[in-house]
Amino acid sequence: RGLSSYAEMSMHIKRPEWERKSSLIAWTRGREDALIRFTAPAKDAGNALLKQGERMWTFNPKLNRNIRLPSSMMSQSWAGSDFSYNDLSRSDKWLRHYELNLAELGEQDGHTIYTIDAVPLDDAPVVWGKERMVIRDDFVLLELIYFDQDMVPLKRMVSLEVGELGGRVMATRMRMNDLETPDSYTEVAYDLMDFDMELDDRLFTVFALKSGRRR
Repeated sequence: RGLSSYAEMSMHIKRPEWERKSSLIAWTRGREDALIRFTAPAKDAGNALLKQGERMWTFNPKLNRNIRLPSSMMSQSWAGSDFSYNDLSRSDKWLRHYELNLAELGEQDGHTIYTIDAVPLDDAPVVWGKERMVIRDDFVLLELIYFDQDMVPLKRMVSLEVGELGGRVMATRMRMNDLETPDSYTEVAYDLMDFDMELDDRLFTVFALKSGRRR
């Protein structure tokens, strides 16, 4: 993802009774800072999420206030999707809070495929019993499965399309779904990516979250 990034993307939430499509823009810097803002539809435009390390805030333009998210809310759904706030705050948690083991090695479409089991350390602040990652040799994450404490798989994210954006090969469309409700899912598709640009320090501030400041 580079030292910094800018993305334009769409999100499609599908439920048996309804579905919703949204447009978003996002900036990241390093492993700690991120800002995500909805741009459409009109009723969601302006809703935003700011990440600073382990801390997160949301902004709702209707309330015109920033809200700091407590740790107890991090496992809850983000914007009604199948992604949780924890999913958005991953950064380097696999390196800090998990023991990583190579479970399987294979080949697919000319790429070496690594299956890695991430088992949380005893004192890790996580809810999952294990996470299993399937990664290509060019660092594209193909699949991520979340297991509960009894090693039952509960959530799965899969990369549906892989392509080149911003000069980098990456997953351009991903789907996350609860395995207990296979007819419900959330898809995120990247439409534009830019990497390693200069970003103002003020972009990743609580003031910018509320003011709608752009790069």
